[in-house]
Amino acid sequence: MKDQGRSTRSRTGGRLRPQHKKKKHELGRQPTETTVGEPTFRVLDTRGNTQKTRALSTDVANVATGGETVEATIQDVSENDANPNYVRRNIVTKGAVIVTTEGKARVTSRPGQTGNVNAVLLDE
Repeated sequence: MKDQGRSTRSRTGGRLRPQHKKKKHELGRQPTETTVGEPTFRVLDTRGNTQKTRALSTDVANVATGGETVEATIQDVSENDANPNYVRRNIVTKGAVIVTTEGKARVTSRPGQTGNVNAVLLDE
């Protein structure tokens, strides 16, 4: 299980002994690897009576071109600094460069957290 609690290592690299077991509020989830394809979403309950909409897969992106925003279709992932394997697997994350019907665009939103893909057109 993922742990969002304190690190087991100190700043200098020494081992810190655990002072308590994992708590419910330190729980972490597996990352949502949003793929290019037929749009599917999952709604999660989060802390504070709120919800997150996770995009499991999507092929629609809101692309900002100059002063206006256009809805474009995602065709492919061309580069992703988060992980080179994500390009091969067509996984969209923040910072990924996607090929759309409008042209190449860089993703500025977090699809696994917000459920939508917002991108800015790259001038090439």
